[in-house]
Amino acid sequence: MKTTTRPGEAPEGYDPSRFPPFAVTVDVVILTMTEGSLHVLLVRRGEAPFQGMWAIPGGFKRPPETLDEAAIRELTEETGVDSASLLTQFGAYGDPGRDPRMNVVTVGYLAVLRDVGAIVAGSDASDAALVPVADVLKGTIELAFDHLRIVLDAVERVRVELEVSGIASAFVGATFTLAELRAVYEAVWGVQLDAANFRRSVVADEGWVIPTGRRARPGSAGGRPPELFRAGRAWRHGGPIRRVDRSQSKGLTR
Repeated sequence: MKTTTRPGEAPEGYDPSRFPPFAVTVDVVILTMTEGSLHVLLVRRGEAPFQGMWAIPGGFKRPPETLDEAAIRELTEETGVDSASLLTQFGAYGDPGRDPRMNVVTVGYLAVLRDVGAIVAGSDASDAALVPVADVLKGTIELAFDHLRIVLDAVERVRVELEVSGIASAFVGATFTLAELRAVYEAVWGVQLDAANFRRSVVADEGWVIPTGRRARPGSAGGRPPELFRAGRAWRHGGPIRRVDRSQSKGLTR
C-alpha cells in the first residue's frame, strides 16, 4: 500500500545520515560613514581558528533561528550594535576549506548604520573597531577566513545599489545636509563629485530630498550653516545619479 507524505514531513525511509553534515553561519558586513569616509566594523577573534586576527562579525546559526534572526543576534552579541538602518542578504559562500573546522556555508549580510554609537566586543570577540574600508581593500589589514572576499562583494553591492535604490539615504540621519549625502557617493564610488551638479540632480525633482526649513549647527569656520533636508519618497524607486565612469570606483580614495 502506497503511503502519502504530508506537506512538511520527511519521506518514509529518508536517512539524513547518508549525506555529509555541514554547518551554516551568518557573517555581517557593517558599513557606516565616519568623518566623510566609508568604514567597516571589524572584530578581533578571541579564539581559534585565526585567533587574534580581524574578521567581520558572525557566527553559527542556531537550529530554531531564521537566518535573519541569527544575523541580528550576532550583530548584537559581537559588537553591541542593536539596530541597523538596513540589513539585507547579499551572497552565500561555501567553498571547500573556507573554514578549517568543518564544511561551513555562510550567508553574507550587509548592514548599514547611520550612527554606530558605542562599540562593545562580546561573545567570542576580544576587540571591535571601525576600520576604513580602503585599508581593508588595499590589504593593509589582513582578515580571517575568506572575509576579504565577502567585504569586497558587500562594497560592490553598495556601489550598484547607489544607482538603483535608496541605500544612500540609509547612511545619513533622519535629516542631513547635501554635503553629507554627496560624501556617501564619493566615499563608496571613490570619486569626486561637483557640488553644484550634485545639488541640481537631487533638488531638481522634489521627490529626492525635502527641505526641512532648518539648518545644521554652525561650524567652527563660521559662515551660514547648510540647509537640512530629509529623504523623499523617490528613494523607494531608485537613485538620483549614475556613475559616469565605473572604472574610477575600483578602489576607495577618501
